[in-house]
Amino acid sequence: MTTGQPPGRTAPRTAIRLPAPAPGWAEPADVVVVGSGVAGLTAALRCAAAGLRTVVVTKARLDDGSTRWAQGGVAAALGEGDTPEQHLDDTLVAGAGLCDEDAVRLLVTEGPDAVRRLIGTGAVFDTADAAGTLALTREGGHHRRRIAHAGGDATGAEISRALVAAVRARAIRTVENALVLDLLTDAEGRTAGVTLHVMGEGRRDGVGAVHAPAVVLATGGMGQIFSATTNPAVSTGDGVALALRAGAEVCDLEFVQFHPTVLFLGADAEGQQPLVSEAVRGEGAHLVDADGARFMAGQHELAELAPRDIVAKAITRRMQEQDAEHMYLDARHFGAEMWAERFPTILAACRAHGIDPVTEPIPVAPAAHYASGGIRTDRSGRTTIPGLYACGETACTGVHGANRLASNSLLEGLVYAERIADAIVAAHPADAPVPAEPARAETIPLLAPEQRVALQRTMTRGAGVLRCEASLAAAAEALSALRAQAGETAAEAAPAEARPAEPGVGSWETTNLLVVARVLVDSARRRTETRGCHWREDHPDRDDTRWRRHLVTRLNQDRTLSMHTTGGPGLPATAPAARTPFHPDHTLPQEP
Repeated sequence: MTTGQPPGRTAPRTAIRLPAPAPGWAEPADVVVVGSGVAGLTAALRCAAAGLRTVVVTKARLDDGSTRWAQGGVAAALGEGDTPEQHLDDTLVAGAGLCDEDAVRLLVTEGPDAVRRLIGTGAVFDTADAAGTLALTREGGHHRRRIAHAGGDATGAEISRALVAAVRARAIRTVENALVLDLLTDAEGRTAGVTLHVMGEGRRDGVGAVHAPAVVLATGGMGQIFSATTNPAVSTGDGVALALRAGAEVCDLEFVQFHPTVLFLGADAEGQQPLVSEAVRGEGAHLVDADGARFMAGQHELAELAPRDIVAKAITRRMQEQDAEHMYLDARHFGAEMWAERFPTILAACRAHGIDPVTEPIPVAPAAHYASGGIRTDRSGRTTIPGLYACGETACTGVHGANRLASNSLLEGLVYAERIADAIVAAHPADAPVPAEPARAETIPLLAPEQRVALQRTMTRGAGVLRCEASLAAAAEALSALRAQAGETAAEAAPAEARPAEPGVGSWETTNLLVVARVLVDSARRRTETRGCHWREDHPDRDDTRWRRHLVTRLNQDRTLSMHTTGGPGLPATAPAARTPFHPDHTLPQEP
């Protein structure tokens, strides 16, 4: 680990890539968008509308990303009496002092029109009357009803449907069932496209490349780094891992939001878990313990509608106090009709697991939900690599700070994707040449797919809702052992027969998870305070003097990590010459 001023890009470094066969096919484009959620498809549609040759690469089907799982809605100041300034205030409070205020101001001021454009694209939101007035609800951290929703609790599915239909209507080139592998760069270190592996579907198969001078990473989250998550199986941190290997900076990976109310399916449940939307609490559901006693009243002025980190901590504390595996969400007073009309998706999910929320409380517990950190960008989505952009959950724009305000994620995807598209269009020459790829590259050893469960359990035990130096140190040691098993490092504990896994989707995904997990644990160890969704039991207080700033990380050429802090909560420009140096008033501990 090195500290101090992060190095400027004086010469392109040798690329670090996943071991993979050489591309067997290639195609040119002006821009390639990786990901098909609200952020990716919004960027693709806007680029295509400007006449750019646009290719969308997505890991599963076009409509199978994280967006379609979003239940609650999209937040924007659309209601009578609400203003962007009030939305800004709620966002800043939820972000626990680490929001970039200028980035938030862009979000809340440009957000209402972005939602209206989404409606113009074809998204149908629930209305309150025959005149078409949007039906708005509240969620945690919001002081006003400003959450627009669709299909009751199927907002993400409706947004995904509308955007996919628009992409198909415009006949934008799409490559489905494709895992992005690595960034291609030219001899000057500029973006030149991506390599990808198409998983046996469509016109293309195997490893190929899309050559383009602009790449937009909209690959979603990294929830699969933990044993239990609300994220789909495709959320393996691919975009963040790709950016790290390419030499880009990432920011604030320690801030992983654990959704307070996820349907509890048992202590050993792993993989994607059903979400019980915050909108259920927004409509009046109560959190209770096994005795039926409410425990949020008195802990925060908004009680059950406090920001998510506060609710998740309160649930976890009560579980510890009562030696319980879960708490309950009681919405029996809604009645059958309201459950069926307002929350049909959640009702069906609960009943599929033998729970009827009409007649009984729902067992809930926190689970990994959303990454507030990600690839560091500026306010036009530019990363620290020229030509590489990021938006949505895979990016860190500074909007979310230490804890995302409920339903700001879909809005961020809309607003910042539009800004990215505008920046790409403005920077694109009439006939942009596709730069040649440099020959220099080295590969990172692959972790075997069967180690994925061990990695997830390590992260859940050591870097979950509750963290401390002992748990994080144990997690770091376990991750080091996994790296040794892959042959990436030398370690006495590594078995003699340890060797890298063979290239394939399972080993590529597991290696991506390991890369991201390592940065998350490293960042969590260094942030010796409790702030937002980062909860250190051994440092229970917020420390604004030392830590009201962001942690920025790069993966070095030798695969060690470099980390520096920003000078405050604002994120600096992404151009290498403008990067903010390490803040000198405290020393970051050395990497173990």
